[in-house]
Amino acid sequence: MENHRIHVVLSIGIRREREGVPLASIRILVVDDYEGWRHQARLLLQARPDYQVICEASDGPEAVQKTAELKPDLILLDVGLPKLNGLDAARQIRQLSPNSKILFLSQESSGDIVQEAFNLGAMGYIVKAEAGNRLLPAVEAVLRGERVVSSSIKGFTLTNLPVSTAPCRHEVQFYFDDAVFLDSFTRFIATALKAGNAAIVLATKSHRDNLLRSLRAICVDVDCAIRQGTYITLDAVDTLSEIMVNGLPDPVRFFDGICGLIEAASRAAKAEHPRVAFCGERVGLLWAEGKTDAAIRLEQLCSELCKTREVDILCAYRVSGIHDEKEVRELQSIREEHSAVHSQ
Repeated sequence: MENHRIHVVLSIGIRREREGVPLASIRILVVDDYEGWRHQARLLLQARPDYQVICEASDGPEAVQKTAELKPDLILLDVGLPKLNGLDAARQIRQLSPNSKILFLSQESSGDIVQEAFNLGAMGYIVKAEAGNRLLPAVEAVLRGERVVSSSIKGFTLTNLPVSTAPCRHEVQFYFDDAVFLDSFTRFIATALKAGNAAIVLATKSHRDNLLRSLRAICVDVDCAIRQGTYITLDAVDTLSEIMVNGLPDPVRFFDGICGLIEAASRAAKAEHPRVAFCGERVGLLWAEGKTDAAIRLEQLCSELCKTREVDILCAYRVSGIHDEKEVRELQSIREEHSAVHSQ
């Protein structure tokens, strides 16, 4: 490579433009005991340049092992696997890599099996006969945090699932300019408020002001939300200083500070089963200051928050250019703390 320089671009994941090979896009593990199906799945996924099949597995134990090693973003998983069936494999996978989304792709079409798959934390279930037309749309939906199921499956509907099983999202937006930041945060907040949920924003003053204008421009009644207590904004710098102890986020201060806000916003929400959209740039500010360990620790605390509260989290990092292996590794570590990665 000329001058041994590494150029990094972000496109849904973090990419290295070295011989055109992505460092990390949407990383997918394909699990099926039949090589022909694995090959077909790979061909279908290749239609999207940002989908990267990083590995294949042919049985349950291998699927569990590869998940533990690679922490893929998405796992296409068959039910009828040798040695350890797909349902039992999914049970172990959820413990080893909770941020990996599971989409079952199977010949099995029993409503009871599908119910069990979703009970285990799967985000989707597609019958193989529908893979040609349904696989890519299903993958896209699952990566957005939605649940999908083949319409041909009898005796099961998504309404069978309790609302509490809806997965929490902990996502990250890498951006190069403020227009991208503004667009992603506006859409994230608008979706929550229009659904009768609440939103909490931790951002700089200029970003908070711009978000207000942007939300009003798309006819979100943000002023009403402010009065009702379902739209709460705080300064990212001030709130960051309040939770730091010896250069790292303090868990007690973090949870004490945010949980009260989440509970208040949730009570004010109109939705029958309220969730809170929580977005901010505190982690991005830490990383910009070279405090990668602190940023990762804060991301880990956010992941813990998702386990105990009905929240969806969107973090933001401004990235102007990465030029060495160390920064590539740092961004990869940050990326691995999230359930989905977006960039423009």
